[in-house]
Formats: sequence, C-alpha cells, structure tokens
Amino acid sequence: MLNILAVTFPFFALVLCGYVAARRALLPQAAIPGLNTFVLYFALPCMLYRFGASTPIAQLLDGSLIAVYLLCALLIVAFTVAVTLRRDQGASEGAGWNNAAFGALVAAFPNTGFMGVPLLVALLGAQAAGPAIVTIVIDMLVTSSLCIALSRLDGADEHGAARAGRLALKSVVANPLPWSIALGALASGMEFALPKPIMGTLSLLADAASPVALFTIGAVLARSQMNSASRTPVGRYMPIALIKLIVHPVLVGGLGLGAIALGLPLDRFTLTVLVLVAALPSASNVALLAERFGADSGRIARIILLSTVLAFFSFSAAVAWLV
Repeated sequence: MLNILAVTFPFFALVLCGYVAARRALLPQAAIPGLNTFVLYFALPCMLYRFGASTPIAQLLDGSLIAVYLLCALLIVAFTVAVTLRRDQGASEGAGWNNAAFGALVAAFPNTGFMGVPLLVALLGAQAAGPAIVTIVIDMLVTSSLCIALSRLDGADEHGAARAGRLALKSVVANPLPWSIALGALASGMEFALPKPIMGTLSLLADAASPVALFTIGAVLARSQMNSASRTPVGRYMPIALIKLIVHPVLVGGLGLGAIALGLPLDRFTLTVLVLVAALPSASNVALLAERFGADSGRIARIILLSTVLAFFSFSAAVAWLV
C-alpha cells in the first residue's frame, strides 16, 4: 500500500498545491483560464497524441472495451438522474432536469484526461494509456452530449434540447482532445512518425501536461468554491460523490466480469484499467459546463471537490485491491 501511495500522493499533492495557491490568492483567478487554455489546447493534446500514436490501433478500436464502458456510463447517468429527480420531486430548490442531468454527468465522467492517463501510466505502465484514452472519447462524445441534452428537458431554455444538442456538438468539434486522439490513432494505424524536431517539441509540451493539469484542477476547484454564492446541503452532493467513487467502479467491474464470462474478448488488464478509470474523481470541467448551462454550479463544484479529496483514499485502495 505504501508503494501505491508513493505513486498516487504526488498527483493529489499537485491538486492541493493548485487549490491552496488559488485560495490564498497566490494565483490570481484571472490567470486560471490561461492555465486551462495551455493544458487543453497545447499540453494535453500533445500527450494524448503521443500515447495514441504509440498504442496499437487494435487496442484503440476494442469493441468489448467500448461496449462495457459505454453501457456502464449510460446506466450511471440513468440511475443518478432517477435518484435526483425522485429526491427533488416536489422541492422548490434544486428540482428539475437541469441539475439532475449535470449531477449525472459529474457522477459518470471521470477526470481521465487531466489526471487519469498520467496517473494510470505511472501505476500500470504505458500500455494503460490505450484503454484510458478510449474512455475519454466515449465520455466526450456520448456521456457529456447526452447529459447536456437531458438538461434541457425541463424547458429551462426556450430553444430546448435541439439547441443543447447543437451546442454539445459544437463543443465536441471545438475540443482538441478527441482530434488529438484521432490523429494519434491514425498515426499508429499508418505507422507514421513525425520528424524529429517536431516530435521533440511535442514531447516537451506532453511532459508539461501532467503537472500543469493537476495544478489547474486544484485552482479550478478553489475558484468554483469561492465563487459559489450559496451553501449546498451535504445531502445534495455527498451521494453523487459516492456514486462516482463506489457505484461506478463496482458497476464497471461487475459488467466487465460478466462480459468475460459470456465470452467477449475483454482481457483482464483492460478491465483493470477501466475499473480504475471509473474510480477516478469527477472531471473538473463539468463545473464549467454546469455554469454555462445555468445549473447549480456550486453543487457540482462541491461534488468534484469531495470526490477528489476522497479519491486519494478510495482510488489508492482500488489500486491495492486490483493490481
């Protein structure tokens, strides 16, 4: 267990550094969007391209992996929406599809890009990158788009679900991460290698992705907490954090073992990666999406913050159990 904590501790410590820097105003809030831009448009795409290009194309097109992870994501979304709507039925605060949908998104969308890929590679080796980046594509293309569309079902926006669908599609097209993964997969399939000077530049940016991304997660969480105008009762965010950290990985593990028992070609290592991806804390960018679409971003920020704090213990325990 101490060996595992020796690997996971620096990752969570960098998140804490970013959180403290923002809370103490050592990092101005105005600088946080710049850090996000660097990570999202420069460092992280280079890291994902490098992993994609070095991963066999067959691993990136694993149908069993896609089927198991996607089904679990849809089940978590459905379960979380149902629980939230039932709890909020008849309540004046927090009721409706908007908050239910973003609660479901934060329960089903792990922080795989900013935290998961480098952490899993450090724990399991470079072969863990392939399954992890496939889950990023699923969460960006399907999970987030579905939840954004669901968030419009209560008529919070006069243009309804159609406009939300267009916004979700526009967001996916403008996001460089799926494109970098696709280009990496194409390079892998064609056995294409970039010229050495270009690859050297790409590698420098890729190496910066992990520390800056983790620091940025902490800063974003601190900013969301500081800018939240209302206090959220524990009962409105604690259950969602527990769904993310406990129900999600247990569901992935159970369905994965079921798929293997049925004869699907899902190997045990890939399933281990999928379970650990599901055991990651919630993606930090969901708070930004919730704010953009008028959901309770303070509640979402608390779910992300709590899941990140608890994941230091729960994720490390999952690694000790599985690896």
